[in-house]
Amino acid sequence: MLKKRDFVDCSSLYDLMSHPDVFPFVRQKVDSYEEYVFVTKQTIEAEEAGELISRTILDEWDNPIGCISLYDVENGAGFLGTWLGKPFHGKGYNTLAKEAFFKEIFFELGIETVFMRIRKKNIRSLKAAEKLPYAIKVNETRKALYEQINQNEDIFDLFEIPKDLYTLHILRQNDDNDQQLMEA
Repeated sequence: MLKKRDFVDCSSLYDLMSHPDVFPFVRQKVDSYEEYVFVTKQTIEAEEAGELISRTILDEWDNPIGCISLYDVENGAGFLGTWLGKPFHGKGYNTLAKEAFFKEIFFELGIETVFMRIRKKNIRSLKAAEKLPYAIKVNETRKALYEQINQNEDIFDLFEIPKDLYTLHILRQNDDNDQQLMEA
C-alpha cells in the first residue's frame, strides 16, 4: 500500500499529478517531468534530514497512484498532504493510505500530532476529513496556527489528528473485530 519515495515512480506519478482535477491541490506544483524528478530528489533528501516523511501510495498491483506526506515536521508534529490520481478517486485508496501512514508515523516514527490544512473550496477533502473519527476541526481551539495558515486570506480549515485519539480509534476497531469474531 505504501513505500518510500523512489525515482522509478516519477513518470507515473507526474502523469497522475498533472490532471486538472488533481494539480490545484498538490503542494509541490511542477511544470515538467524533469522538475518533478528534481522535487522528488529534494523530498528524499528532506526525509533523510528529518524534515518530512513521504510515501508513494500503491494500488493492489503495486502501481504508484499518489503520494502521502507529512511536511514541516517539527517537535513531533507536521502537516499532512495527500493526493491521488484522478482514476483512483472514490475507491477507498485515500482511507487505506491514511490508515497505513498513521500507523507508521505514530507507532514507528514518534509523531504525536498531524495537522491538515484543507482549502475550504476543496469539498472532497473536507468531507473526507469530517468522516475521520479521529480528526478534530480546530479553527477555534488552535487559533494562532489557524491564523498563521490563513495570514493572507481565509482559505483553509484546520484539522488535528492527535496520536492518542488515533490510538483510541485503533483500539475500538480491534474491540469491534473481537466482538464480531465472538458472535460468529
